[in-house]
Amino acid sequence: MISIRPAGERGHFDHGWLDTWHSFSFADYQDPAQVSFGNLRVINEDFVAPGRGFPTHGHQDMEILTYILAGSLEHKDSLGNGSVIRPGDVQRMSAGTGVRHSEYNPAPAEPVHLLQIWLLPNRRGVAPGYAQRHFPEAERRGRLCLLLSPDGRDGSVDSHQDGLVYAAILGPGEVVALDLAPARLGYVQVARGQVRVNGLDLAAGDGARLRGEARVEVSGLAPSEVLVFDLPG
Repeated sequence: MISIRPAGERGHFDHGWLDTWHSFSFADYQDPAQVSFGNLRVINEDFVAPGRGFPTHGHQDMEILTYILAGSLEHKDSLGNGSVIRPGDVQRMSAGTGVRHSEYNPAPAEPVHLLQIWLLPNRRGVAPGYAQRHFPEAERRGRLCLLLSPDGRDGSVDSHQDGLVYAAILGPGEVVALDLAPARLGYVQVARGQVRVNGLDLAAGDGARLRGEARVEVSGLAPSEVLVFDLPG
């Protein structure tokens, strides 16, 4: 079974400095039908104005993945990490017992466009941690590139959760596919462009939930970028 989460039905708030879209219940957007899918708890699509950002705040017991689509984001946290992440960079923050951090757009004129993803951890109370890796466009073009996994396989970033997160950059006619084990869930988030997922057409911002499907097949209908999730049921 496949169900589509249309982009226009997401929670939306324009705070001036932050234009944000919530695929799942988050902050002031609350919908009992859109709380989570497997261990996927949050997908926020954020556009952050130049010189603005999220002041220091805290998290606990969550695996937080940041994927940059355009622009740059400056990160600082209570673990002593500081970096600027750009397109192709993946940042994983394990909040665990508690971490505080800030995220700012350091550019003087260019907004930053990003996806922030939260995954529920496979156990609570772990030591907080941080990891970051760059995935060149060549690794993501025309193929599924593994970004995040429980064990860091195939050069991915490791994480305290039981899902796999892939990225692909597709041109028209290019196809990628992922086999799902029994009882696993699939999710596709269209970051930009237009794709066909198991026969259904999706556009930028749309999501597709796959339950009871043995395979996820994504075809590019236009120049596109997608994230594909293999999640515990």
